[in-house]
Amino acid sequence: METVSLSLKRTWRLLTYNKMGFLGLLGVLFFILMSFVGPYVVPLDTQTKVDKIYQPPSMEFWLGTDSEGRDIFSQIVHGGKDVLMVAFLAGFISTAIAVILGSLSALAGGWVDNAIMALADIVLTIPQFPLLAVLAGLVKFNNITLLAVILGVLSWPSLTRAIRAQVLSLREREFVEAARALDLGTRHIILREIMPNMMSYIAINLIFAMTSAIYAQVGLVFLGLVPFSGQNWGVMLSLAWTRGAIFYKDSIWYIMSPVAAIALFQLALVSLSRLLEEIFNPRLRTSV
Repeated sequence: METVSLSLKRTWRLLTYNKMGFLGLLGVLFFILMSFVGPYVVPLDTQTKVDKIYQPPSMEFWLGTDSEGRDIFSQIVHGGKDVLMVAFLAGFISTAIAVILGSLSALAGGWVDNAIMALADIVLTIPQFPLLAVLAGLVKFNNITLLAVILGVLSWPSLTRAIRAQVLSLREREFVEAARALDLGTRHIILREIMPNMMSYIAINLIFAMTSAIYAQVGLVFLGLVPFSGQNWGVMLSLAWTRGAIFYKDSIWYIMSPVAAIALFQLALVSLSRLLEEIFNPRLRTSV
């Protein structure tokens, strides 16, 4: 029991060591709870109320109302699920591809290295957002899983090059040479010897991959290239634009609420990256 208590205290000190990072962690948890649990608590307001169009924040409507008099706060609560799911899934896919291909390229060398780097160069030369716009005309992105997979598949080359450089440096270390001498295999060397020494770098790049996926998804939804039928922060921005909300002086809360939600979630992710860096890199901590 005492051991468990000491372990919990050490974990708490580790999480709270970086105050800004801990606030980022709390922010990310807040958005996850709001997006996945909130819809069960806050019902989506779908009733048109002509007499309450573009009302400012009040006790009845915490973030005011939209162009049809509907509660903006309920739309924010219900609009985060798709954004977060695409961000997490696309970030995980792109990071996983980059780590696997980058490590394999550095360790295998030869024609394998040349082939992977050539493929990465080809994908890097293709402008991502215009390609997504073209694909949106050929494939219906009405499934968030499909959109996340495509975003992840297109976002791995730059990180692959960085991972390759990291592995090229680590493979010259003594512990990797010892693993090779013992003939432990490529899989063991990558997963047990090299990956633990790159977790800080991988975790931070996972965060950045998630933020890039959010920008791409919201941009596509805003331009109407991704026909999401449900509630979404990007859909809110798109509807605000198409319905001319920008021309109404009282519509600022309708326009800025989804923008603020996206910006705050991005800020929480970036702040969380500082905490992850110190968790996976003990050299950055003086004492815990």
